[in-house]
Amino acid sequence: MALTSVPSKVPVTVVIPTLNEIDRLPGCLASVRWAAQVIVSDAGSTDGTQALARSLGATVLEQCGPTIAEQRNIAISAATHQWILALDADERVSPELAQSIEQEISTPRGNAFRVHMRNRYLGATMEHGGWGRDRHVRLFRSSLRYQVKRVHEGLQFDGAAYDLAGRVDHDSYRDLGHQLAKVNCYAKWGAEDLFARGKQVSVLQIVVRPSWRFVKCYFLQGAILEGQRGLVLAVVHAWSAFAKYALLWDMQRVANAARVKTAPSMAPIVVLDDARAKRGDTLARTA
Repeated sequence: MALTSVPSKVPVTVVIPTLNEIDRLPGCLASVRWAAQVIVSDAGSTDGTQALARSLGATVLEQCGPTIAEQRNIAISAATHQWILALDADERVSPELAQSIEQEISTPRGNAFRVHMRNRYLGATMEHGGWGRDRHVRLFRSSLRYQVKRVHEGLQFDGAAYDLAGRVDHDSYRDLGHQLAKVNCYAKWGAEDLFARGKQVSVLQIVVRPSWRFVKCYFLQGAILEGQRGLVLAVVHAWSAFAKYALLWDMQRVANAARVKTAPSMAPIVVLDDARAKRGDTLARTA
């Protein structure tokens, strides 16, 4: 991608976590040719992602992970520049955003900056359902790190985050099957994290949480305006909540059953009333 208004090399390190992204990584790398350094932090791809990344000029760190946060943190530690741009392989930096980054790091307003996402879903851009206003902190100083979590990792920083001009184009999922596979994986991880923290869930919550998730996405956030894609998105959001809390309920059920099974049994305690106790004492004396 040629950028006439952005210098050939901007002093930024781009970090990209990957796992079997050979089909989507080339577009991402092409959109950041202006960056002085690109680091691909790979978690063990088997499809040739590492070799492709090297052939396109990226530095590759292998066997990183297992979480995306750890992959990013490892790459940040290897960065040679003060500013980090965190991307995923399914994202593309617009020319306007590249310009904005160059201008911002020359006279920075702060340490962290938000990027406005342009999300595509099942073949078209989504402007509703909560996706139109989607912003994430992606440009920040190399001294910062991500909180290590399996689900929804976040950058740890103090102070305000400022908005950048331009967009990151995000092609969320390859297809619906890809989305459902990720949703089910995240639901399992989320349930395990809640269980480890001792969180409890009731059957009522299993009903209410998915219902609210659907209503919020479809009606309040306007996914209804996206037609069939909006309906699918809202249902998948509801399924995500149902799967996570149903799995948490099942973990609680299994744990409770195990505790009951392993609880020590106690011999029955026989209590004699006063009359029976006296009779026993009399018999003992006359014996």
